[in-house]
Amino acid sequence: MDIETFDFDLPEELIAQTPLKDRASSRLMVLDRAERTITNHHFYNIDSFLRPGDCLVLNNTKVLPARLYGVKEDTGAKVEVLLLTQLEADEWEVLVKPAKKIKVGTSITFGEGLLTATCVGTKEHGGRVLHFHYQGIFYEILDRLGEMPLPPYIKEQLEEKDRYQTVYAKEEGSAAAPTAGLHFTESLLAALRQKGVEIAFITLHVGLGTFRPVSVDKIETHKMHAEFYQMTQGTADQLNQVKQRGDRVISVGTTSTRTLETIARDTGGHFVERNGWTDIFIYPPYSFQAIDGLITNFHLPKSTLIMLVSAFADRDFILEAYQRAVDTRYRFFSFGDAMLIL
Repeated sequence: MDIETFDFDLPEELIAQTPLKDRASSRLMVLDRAERTITNHHFYNIDSFLRPGDCLVLNNTKVLPARLYGVKEDTGAKVEVLLLTQLEADEWEVLVKPAKKIKVGTSITFGEGLLTATCVGTKEHGGRVLHFHYQGIFYEILDRLGEMPLPPYIKEQLEEKDRYQTVYAKEEGSAAAPTAGLHFTESLLAALRQKGVEIAFITLHVGLGTFRPVSVDKIETHKMHAEFYQMTQGTADQLNQVKQRGDRVISVGTTSTRTLETIARDTGGHFVERNGWTDIFIYPPYSFQAIDGLITNFHLPKSTLIMLVSAFADRDFILEAYQRAVDTRYRFFSFGDAMLIL
């Protein structure tokens, strides 16, 4: 399938640069796949479209302050490092700028020597493997020296770094937020539970796949970067019970979707306790085995994310919805508005 079939015109001014003060006040576009209808609401109205017995599946990954600024020890040249994936205790796969200057054996200093790193390997697509050296607790040092790794299309500074975290973020290790979950507040989650909507948690640490564009003409040849995921036995049991009752599993975000479909694909639609690495690439046509609904943000043209959404709801229907979103001035991407597909 040609990548151009997932293109659309997006005015730059619709790319949300800052989060709304109230998370749940973002707009919500609701797509009904059976009726082929598109309606406009606000996110705080989402309970109107959920039923008792439905189960929302949230990704509880926590974004690290994963962008570090340092200098090469031999030349003093400035270096930017983005932590992607922890490989071993003190070794991380990273992106670096300028990558061509960082070779195996290069040493980098951060924060006047609080943290140092040595390049011990290279990865495809310009990645590097750094071994870090420090005294104390790595995550405390990272919290002190690092910055939130906002996507490159966001030019504004983030005043409150917690606004790039979900309110339920727990498991540290992500290079980007699962942004569909940014719309939820504690009070909204409590109201949904009060209504009888179940909440389940999985983990997928977002890595290079979020930052890597599709660079091929035929999407079938694109290779996704593997990301770590985890589902507990408790979540597996909960989701199996939901399915057995005939209720709906509604995934919050493409990261939750990829985790659920990875497990369901390998088990014939049954959920089991599992952790590992997934490089699943979902694009049309695809037969979903895990989810019955999806909450997601509005994505980049020609991205793997819009391909996944198009597999769930039909490409023409999605592109019609996106055109309506453009026409009615929805906010796009990480700090933008949301879509619910049922």
